[in-house]
Amino acid sequence: MSWVRALKDTARSGLRVERTRLQPLIALRAAVGLAIVIGAGLAFLGPGSAASSAFGAYMAAIATFQKSWRPRPVLALSAGLTLAVSTFIGYLVGSSHTLAFMLLLAVWSFAAGLMWAAGPTAGIIASGNVAIMLVTVTLPTSVPQAAGHAAMIAAGGVVQALLIVLFPIRRWGAQRDALADALAAEADYARRLRQDPVASFDPEPLMKARDAAAVTVRQARRRPAELHGARGLAERIRPVLALLADPAVGAPAEGPARDRVRELLAAAGSVLDAAASAIRHGEAVRLPAPALAVLKAPDTADLFQGPALRAARRLAALLDDVLDTAEPGSGRTADPGESMLRPTLPALAPMVLAAVRAELRPGSPILRHAVRVTAVACAGYGIGHALPFGHAYWAPMASVMVMRPDFTQTYTRAVARFGGTLVGVALATAVVQLAHPGMYVSGLLAVVSAGLMYTFMRTGYAVSMVFVSAYVVFLLGMGGLRWDQTVPDRVMLTLVGGVLAMISYAVYPAWETPRLRTRLADWVAANGRYAAAVLGQYADPAGARRDEVRSALLAVRDARVAWQEAVDRAAGEPVRHRGISGAAAEDAGRALAAMGRHVMLLEAHFPDRSRPPVPGAAELARALREATEAGAKAVRERRVPDWEGVRTALADGGTPDPGVLRGAARQLLDSLEEVSEALRTPPRPDSGDGRHA
Repeated sequence: MSWVRALKDTARSGLRVERTRLQPLIALRAAVGLAIVIGAGLAFLGPGSAASSAFGAYMAAIATFQKSWRPRPVLALSAGLTLAVSTFIGYLVGSSHTLAFMLLLAVWSFAAGLMWAAGPTAGIIASGNVAIMLVTVTLPTSVPQAAGHAAMIAAGGVVQALLIVLFPIRRWGAQRDALADALAAEADYARRLRQDPVASFDPEPLMKARDAAAVTVRQARRRPAELHGARGLAERIRPVLALLADPAVGAPAEGPARDRVRELLAAAGSVLDAAASAIRHGEAVRLPAPALAVLKAPDTADLFQGPALRAARRLAALLDDVLDTAEPGSGRTADPGESMLRPTLPALAPMVLAAVRAELRPGSPILRHAVRVTAVACAGYGIGHALPFGHAYWAPMASVMVMRPDFTQTYTRAVARFGGTLVGVALATAVVQLAHPGMYVSGLLAVVSAGLMYTFMRTGYAVSMVFVSAYVVFLLGMGGLRWDQTVPDRVMLTLVGGVLAMISYAVYPAWETPRLRTRLADWVAANGRYAAAVLGQYADPAGARRDEVRSALLAVRDARVAWQEAVDRAAGEPVRHRGISGAAAEDAGRALAAMGRHVMLLEAHFPDRSRPPVPGAAELARALREATEAGAKAVRERRVPDWEGVRTALADGGTPDPGVLRGAARQLLDSLEEVSEALRTPPRPDSGDGRHA
């Protein structure tokens, strides 16, 4: 799309207010922690130390609201302690010379930018530490004071962590929601299959539930029984639902058997919804009796036969297991040896370093982000000093907080930060002008503002910035700074910081659009490995390795999600397509999703280990693996892939036999041919906005 269109879209997105579920109790707990450290600081150490401890508690609470499966106390401690270290080192360097501090700022900003390689939570915490450090290094006046301020910042993180431990709110809530969302997605899939027997399924809820299921050794001993096992059952239910609904291998498309399929799918949806609700709220399962009656109906065996009958019986058994697992207290606590263990923080360090090293290469979007953040932070700090406003740190602070590795988020947050700052400082100024609050009242207003920010954080960045701006005005006013000494400076330097962030991405971008072909190629190759692994089970049932199929399936899901995220990001970029149009991307994605579905149906029909090898399966597996690897290379090189090897394998060996493999091989080839046809389609003429991908 054009730059004008992109700017309009990002501005609208930045100012949009989302309707989402609020977490007032968690926000209240975070605000209480902030009130404790501010009150203690004012009572015993003075406004300067109170402000330092407030920033520590503030950032620690922010960290606990991030989408991470790490224990919340660990996130609070990590944020508070790293900010304390950054502040102390920053003061030691900055107190001697401005250029030395700018060098440290460059190193810190570059490291913070690279931390996005470890994930969004690490990137957000690191970016926040750099931004807040710019403020906190200005508070002490001596090295002992700097050490004291760093200790107070760390204490703020400790207080937030202790409150989480002492006053837990909805234990395992994030994990419960992830598992419940996965089961609810399966329920929705079952209902959609009633109308569309070949409906698609987005695997993201299952992937999220898998991430949530990874726990530390200590967590594994304490995890509620209902959170152990249901995810694996949901994984096994999905192919059974698809098999039962598919008229090619399940029940006929019309007639009494198809009516019973619709009844079974509706009953499955009811059972899965009931299990999801029970897991989400930690309550007993409330299941409508008609759903169980349908699943246990004795005449099912009279209506179905072959794969459809096996699928119906398998579905009933799996749903029984889901109900048993979802019932609170019905199962045993997971043994740590049976859990997917999450590495401890010390064990995570080498993994993070490896991820960072992998991004130190030309063309890496993370490396480009780190370079942009470094340049903008240093430039903003220099410009802030050159301008006659004072508070030079506000420009680089605004830049660091809004910058993200992709275009849309950076521009959206820049607009939202400036808009929210205008509203927030206006409201805070009005309160100061009318009430003339003293030190303690200013501290109370700062706590209230932070509490409102925690409450409405997920409704949009602009909304949260309204309260953040008010929080900073009241917090600095607590130390004796008048509103007219802070508000005009903050508004102007926030604008400078946002503009610098936007210019940096335009000058040194990391567009996703040119990488679409690479993402598509990764999905092609992953699908080929998955298909080959599944066909390998037919070629050698006795030596079947199901773990190989499982790892291939997970790789396919990762590649599919990476592709979809890339398409979504590219859709908002002011870049013309680079070899793949929007229509081609949509058609190719649909074909690869269909291919994955065909392979999933094959996986649902794995032969018993006692069965003899299926003729032709080994040759087809080899041909698919080689053809998709070559096809992925062709996609990356902007050529149309050719699937002659697969066609030859089918022609020479014949269609593999028996049962469900008959026709499945042809469907796989048809899906691959559709990918080639999509890439062969010429781009549509420019419609005026320049948008193709």
